[in-house]
Amino acid sequence: MTNAHDSLPRRLVLASGLAVAAPLRARSAWTPSQPVRLLIGFPPGGAVDILIRIVGEGMQRVRGITAVPEVRSGAYGFIAAQAAARAAPDGHTLASAIMGTMSVAPVMPGVPVPLDLDRELTPVSNLAGTPMALVARPDAPFSDLEGLAAYARQRGGTATYASGGNGSINHLAGALIASSIDARMVHVPYRGGAPAVLDVSAGRVDIMVANVAEVAGQIRGGQLKGIGITSAQRSDMVPELVPLAARIPQLEITNWFGLAGPAGLPPEILDGLAGIFGAVLRDEQTALTLRQRGLEPLPEAGPAFGARIRRDRERWRQVIEANAIRSD
Repeated sequence: MTNAHDSLPRRLVLASGLAVAAPLRARSAWTPSQPVRLLIGFPPGGAVDILIRIVGEGMQRVRGITAVPEVRSGAYGFIAAQAAARAAPDGHTLASAIMGTMSVAPVMPGVPVPLDLDRELTPVSNLAGTPMALVARPDAPFSDLEGLAAYARQRGGTATYASGGNGSINHLAGALIASSIDARMVHVPYRGGAPAVLDVSAGRVDIMVANVAEVAGQIRGGQLKGIGITSAQRSDMVPELVPLAARIPQLEITNWFGLAGPAGLPPEILDGLAGIFGAVLRDEQTALTLRQRGLEPLPEAGPAFGARIRRDRERWRQVIEANAIRSD
């Protein structure tokens, strides 16, 4: 028969075991068992490529995790997305998941979407976002939204806005700004953002909406006239630009860039990845490097990231339908 003295050591052992188990459980969050492939759906040297490489370096520095960036560019980012969708749901293969791929392409007439984004992919984490700058030709006779609206009315609907192509985010943002100030304008599409910016700076097109980092240098150099920024607050990169969303709230536009994995990722893997990317984006060195590129850290784990994807998809669907926009 066990007496009180015999049971005391057993109780102490049990208590000490529980005390040890608690911190062990706290430390048991999932971590990769091999290098993590980060598939980049866009060409080398672009914003997506740069962002993912910065984050990959942060994974090694902050968590000791090896990331292997791999360019799989083409088809609006869908080549990389398909490769991720076909990968094992073990957290070791992720692909770039940006606003254009996840929220614009699925509702854009003329864009072939080769997979069911909602069924075949899992939003893992948003990484960063950037506001967009409304810029004009350097000799533009207006300096704000009111002046642009008056100019467009004087031109009788012939004022122009450039974009990187039909259905691009530049196109959608330009159409949204035009409708928000009740101005009729002509869309001038180019094969990419660089030639579009060049023609605005040369005075051949009136305005353009572009990622801040793409035009900050030209604004500072006087090759482009800065009109405003699509955010509710000023940007450190172009502090002289007024926030357009302070005047018209619907003009708050964040062009975001995240990561997605295959369908069926277990919750513990999703939680582990969220912890990894959250730590990387909170890292001072990573955040500083991103901000120097015009990118603001935007850590949003799976559910919150998925909600943003759906919210922006509906927003751009309305803009597309209201302006009869097609990609072709």
